[in-house]
Order: sequence, then structure tokens, then C-alpha cells
Amino acid sequence: MKATYPKTERLKSKILIDKLFDEGKSVVSFPLRLVFIGTEFDKPVKVKCGVSVSKRNFKKAVDRNRVKKLIREAYRLNKNAYFNNITTQYAFMILYIGNDKPTFEQTNKAMKKLLEKFVETIS
Repeated sequence: MKATYPKTERLKSKILIDKLFDEGKSVVSFPLRLVFIGTEFDKPVKVKCGVSVSKRNFKKAVDRNRVKKLIREAYRLNKNAYFNNITTQYAFMILYIGNDKPTFEQTNKAMKKLLEKFVETIS
């Protein structure tokens, strides 16, 4: 896997997102929560991922977009280390559940813990 986050790896399907929240399992590494479900995709992609930040905790769109950008960057940098050996396809939604504006270092550290917990859960 390349260290990129192309459109083919983004979770956009409303049906799949609804199914994810209804039937999916979750893993938490504060301030991030990962909801996942095993699924089948038409394209040869191992993981499709979406990112969400609560409007309740961040009123301004600028702040929400900043947090989402940090999460996507941390995911992009760390996904190769954890997903090269998986065979099943997964749909992810990464939620930010904290109240404070994070730094990139905090986000990256939490993302590594989150992905480690995910790999432990599926194996």
C-alpha cells in the first residue's frame, strides 16, 4: 500500500455507513474511536475509511475541518504498517470524541494505538 489517501479508499456510501453504525464493532483510543465492519468492495481496496468530528464539540467549521485533516494525515502515514497483511476488506469510520483541539503529535500517537487495538481485535 502506498502512503496516500485516494478517493477509492474514502467511505462515501450512505448505505454502507448506516450498516457500519448498526452492525459494526468499535475500538477506542481516546480521543479517537474506530467503528469497523468486514465487507466486500467492487474495487481491489483493503480498507475504506471515513472521518467524522462532532458539531457539538466544535461549533466552528474551521475547527472541525482542522481536526479532520489531522486525523486523515495520521491515518495516511500509519496505515501501511498495519494493513499490509490483512486479507479481509473493511469499512472504517474514525470519530473524534474529545473536546479539545488536538496537536498532530497527539493525533498521531492516538492513531497508532487505535490501529494496534484494531489489529489485535481482528486477529
